[in-house]
Amino acid sequence: MGCSTLYHLARNGVSDAILLERNQLTSGTTWHSAAQVRALRSTRNLTDLIRYSIELYSALEDETGQQTGWINRGSLSIATHPDRMIHIERQKALARLFGVRAETVDRDEAKERWPLMHADDVVGAVWSPDDGRVSPADLCAALAKGARTRGARIFENTAVTGILTRGGKISGVETEAGPVRCDAVAVCAGLWSRETAAMAGADVPVWPCEHFYLLTEPVAGISDHLPSLSDHDNHLYIRDESGGFLVGCFEPMGKPIAPDALGKDFAFRLLPEDWEHVAPVMSNALHRLPALEFTGAKMLLNGPESFTPDGSFLLGEATETQGLFLGCGMNSVGVATGGGAGMALAHCIEHGHTPADLHEADPKRFPPEFGSVEALTARAPEVLGRHYEITYPGRQWSRARHLRGSPLERCWEEERAQFGQFFAWERPLYFGKAEEPVLSFSRPHWHEAVKREVLTAHERAAVFDQSTFGKIDVRGADACRFLDRVCTNRMDRPAGRAIFTLMLNERGGIESDLVAIRIREDHYRLYVGTNSIRRDMAWLKRNLGEAETVTITDTTGLYAVIGLMGPGAAAIASSIGAEWLNAIRYFRSSEAEIAGHRVLAARLSYVGEAGWEITCPVDAAETIYRTIRESGGRPAGLYAQTAMRIEKRFLAYGHELDADTSPLEAGLAFAVDWNKSFTGRSALLARRGDGSRNRIYSILLDDVGAVPLGNEPVLFQGRIVGKTTSAAFGFRIDGPIALADLDDPEAREGGTAVEVDIAGTPFSGIVADGPAFDPTGSRMRT
Repeated sequence: MGCSTLYHLARNGVSDAILLERNQLTSGTTWHSAAQVRALRSTRNLTDLIRYSIELYSALEDETGQQTGWINRGSLSIATHPDRMIHIERQKALARLFGVRAETVDRDEAKERWPLMHADDVVGAVWSPDDGRVSPADLCAALAKGARTRGARIFENTAVTGILTRGGKISGVETEAGPVRCDAVAVCAGLWSRETAAMAGADVPVWPCEHFYLLTEPVAGISDHLPSLSDHDNHLYIRDESGGFLVGCFEPMGKPIAPDALGKDFAFRLLPEDWEHVAPVMSNALHRLPALEFTGAKMLLNGPESFTPDGSFLLGEATETQGLFLGCGMNSVGVATGGGAGMALAHCIEHGHTPADLHEADPKRFPPEFGSVEALTARAPEVLGRHYEITYPGRQWSRARHLRGSPLERCWEEERAQFGQFFAWERPLYFGKAEEPVLSFSRPHWHEAVKREVLTAHERAAVFDQSTFGKIDVRGADACRFLDRVCTNRMDRPAGRAIFTLMLNERGGIESDLVAIRIREDHYRLYVGTNSIRRDMAWLKRNLGEAETVTITDTTGLYAVIGLMGPGAAAIASSIGAEWLNAIRYFRSSEAEIAGHRVLAARLSYVGEAGWEITCPVDAAETIYRTIRESGGRPAGLYAQTAMRIEKRFLAYGHELDADTSPLEAGLAFAVDWNKSFTGRSALLARRGDGSRNRIYSILLDDVGAVPLGNEPVLFQGRIVGKTTSAAFGFRIDGPIALADLDDPEAREGGTAVEVDIAGTPFSGIVADGPAFDPTGSRMRT
């Protein structure tokens, strides 16, 4: 990562970039990497990073004369379980969507491509011909040579001893050889990234785990390079190495190791072999590779690698310190991703943003709770162990849980909630849990529970816990002027107004969607997504002018938010002595009392049923909820909320919205006041002039048994025209529904017949140019 970032800065003409290496290049994790390069990832932009890596690695030899060891023999991923085959079929569909070559093959063809494996239990496989591997040390040498020839400098055996800041911004670094003045620092320190970033006051949630692979003596039958073989059901990856096998594993639970235990002199070193720990997966290897029983072992290599709490790497500017950039926590994909990730990090350093939206890698996605040693040592081994896990819908982490509870957590436990973790919060997914859910790709275990909750909200009254939404108080004499500049909608409205608005970047892409309530002339409260609070706080603070009299405060932990939704909500308001709620008009707010507690209530809804979002101090939440429940309100969880927002065509950040998507393409132009100046206006005008139009539409699937999950290709007349972005069963329309980003105007007409590729099976559906459900009574499905 460090060499790639330096190379790209130098290639882009940055003449004063230097690289500081505490020991020698590759001496940490890189030198012992298995260095597999597999292109397909969960999003197009992450996939594009690796495709860029593949192009770079194959071109560097011609550019620098230094070999990279690039070997393109493809990869074969086998399935021994029906659900793994579904997982593989979904991967193949993604590959088709992203333009990556991949095809499913049967057992016989898989055996033909990898004749040394035992294949009797194989039910199918996916073949990816463009994948390969590289020599990590040679690759770094080529990147370093390319950087040096462009004037960049590399200082080995130069440890950083401190990072200097002034006013929350980078001003320099201190090294054993003396200080360096600079305005940007990229931390690509691998295993030591957490302690390095801490020198600048930043929390970086990465932690090392031991990682094992076996190297064997030569094996009869290996005369040339083989494709990489992935046996994920058995936690294995396999390839040839020096005429023998390299057998690596991501065992079900990894072994964490503290960076301090490695010591400051840990370089080109390994950890002790641990045959007992890997014995179960090595038994799997003996099953898959019969020749292994008769082959000598050279060594069981044990080298540490660093992992993050969610299994995705860190790339971008840190939350706490301006000018501190992170390229670390690579979760065993550092070599595969490094070329593209280094390019993206260099772009971020130069331009202040990545070349394409990479919110999955944004360091601001983690809450402070994941910065603790306790949380990291609990979670990192599980992340390693789940590296090859089937990505079932509803999958949740089991370790490092209960880091932050809702103010209503005790009430939800009484209601037998099934919880999920989001930004460290425990949120109720659904209620009335009788047993632990069984995960699958078919109709989910919780279907009937969610149906009950949706119909409660639709026919009576439901209570949604929205306390985890981020809350930001913006106060001061210039609060209105500041928000009017950074938000698209008109913010200068009377106190008591609720305003749906967006914050854009200079390119016209959406940085955040939010609701603002003007409480007083000099006081706004912004309600942002659960996962967006640190990102939005940083965005607001870094766009605040030095002369503006404004304070920006994260007040998320001070307030609970209770959503009371449904046709019975008005009667409940009357029965609890809160008749004043019924007088609030749509997108208006009012302050008064419920159950003796002062609250701020706004008439708005994220689920397509009339009601209010009621903000109260956290210590009042339980009393208010119990008061509502005694009058007939019943709890509804996140799954019900999600299903209802999809039916209503309400959009969510990270699904339909991101930093590349403008309000025009998302159908949110109604939240833009073109008669004022705001960040991103010029770019948005240019997009409008280029004919940008809404791309987000609903698709109603014909087969009531279809189970779309999102991120599936959408086909029109046999060609891919877009992808699903969110999906659920629509209980108010009695059928499965998806929101989709359709890039072909021909497919956007209401009533157009399309197909959704769900794990290789096409399911027919109809495009709807409005919400599938509307509370006024209209429904797209009859």
